[in-house]
Amino acid sequence: MTGFGEWMESFGMNRMRFGLENITELLKRLGDPQNDFRSIHVAGSDGKGSTCAMIYSILLSAGADAGLYTSPHLMRFNERISVNGRDIDDDALTDLMDIVRPVVEDMGSEGTDCTFFEVATALALLHFSRMRIGYVVLETGMGGRLDATNTVIPEITAITNISLEHADILGDTRERIAFEKAGIIKGTVPVVTANSGSVLDVIKGVANTRMSPVIAIDRGDVDIVSFKDGHPVMRYKGNEYRIGIPGRFQAENAAIAIECAERMGCSGEDIRKGLRDVRWHGRMEYLPDDDVILDVSHTAAGAERLAEDVLETYGRVTLIIGMFDDKDADGICRPLSRIADRVIVTAPGSERAMSSERLAEIMGKYSDDVSVAEDIGSAMDQVRGKGRVLVTGSLFMAGEARAYLTR
Repeated sequence: MTGFGEWMESFGMNRMRFGLENITELLKRLGDPQNDFRSIHVAGSDGKGSTCAMIYSILLSAGADAGLYTSPHLMRFNERISVNGRDIDDDALTDLMDIVRPVVEDMGSEGTDCTFFEVATALALLHFSRMRIGYVVLETGMGGRLDATNTVIPEITAITNISLEHADILGDTRERIAFEKAGIIKGTVPVVTANSGSVLDVIKGVANTRMSPVIAIDRGDVDIVSFKDGHPVMRYKGNEYRIGIPGRFQAENAAIAIECAERMGCSGEDIRKGLRDVRWHGRMEYLPDDDVILDVSHTAAGAERLAEDVLETYGRVTLIIGMFDDKDADGICRPLSRIADRVIVTAPGSERAMSSERLAEIMGKYSDDVSVAEDIGSAMDQVRGKGRVLVTGSLFMAGEARAYLTR
């Protein structure tokens, strides 16, 4: 009998399938655990993980029994599934595997092979059900309409900023991507978003067909009062909030979290405490012992905001960057190059990674000092102890850098 890690690796982490048939059947055979708790479902291109973490932190501040499911993980699979502020432990994962594995194998023998993400989602939903959790915050994996998490009927949905990402899968315009993300909207269930313009029009169009009210946040109502040590203090609807996750963009995510939390019955004090106490690794996260900033930004919009915030908070940096092949590399490299005295390009450890050579060629259009490293360890060895470093481009990059620095 293989252990949990070996079993999950057997699915191939990078193999993807879009559609709800397999996950629906898998959950049905497990007793439809997704129906055993109240949920908040979050999609988007930028900030969806941070927004989920904020809502989760607010629920915990309110004293609720709450769960959180996010993806992917930085270092360990356990990070994806959290209950009452603690990641799931190895023994619980093994117990879940013993229940889910025979069902998955039966489906496979019938010609239905589940993917890594489908199995991971089923494990999470079953765990929340068995733990009798009252509220669960769910982050979509990719897209929304055909994402494995889209089997829940939530109390409220949220759609964070929409950017060009996964264009070969979700569509080559922000409007097409918005349509896929808006697929999480359910009949009569409210949806909160801070998107505007044509993207908001798409979200409203989908919501109207499902008679779902839209809470559209005006970005002009989100006022950053101060920005110190990377942490914003924002004013929204007459109230001030300090946000525990660094970055100006987190103010917009916080406004979405506030609207969701209010509709879940959380008090103003619970909301303030939850936003103040929230922590989320890899979001402009500064590791002072190593003088390294880790960030998971992987879109052009995210890179623009990251560059502004890092320059204001930390000054110029040495940049270590790597990303997946389906990203807008040009749009990401351009703003980041402006704050980098030196750039080291490498590739995250994934079959989906963009080659270092291709990324170096793109970055070379904007920076005169670009070199290539074999992997994140080699890149870190070149710069360690030689000034401030920013590692970004994907969650995998941030995770590999954190693993290297903490091993």
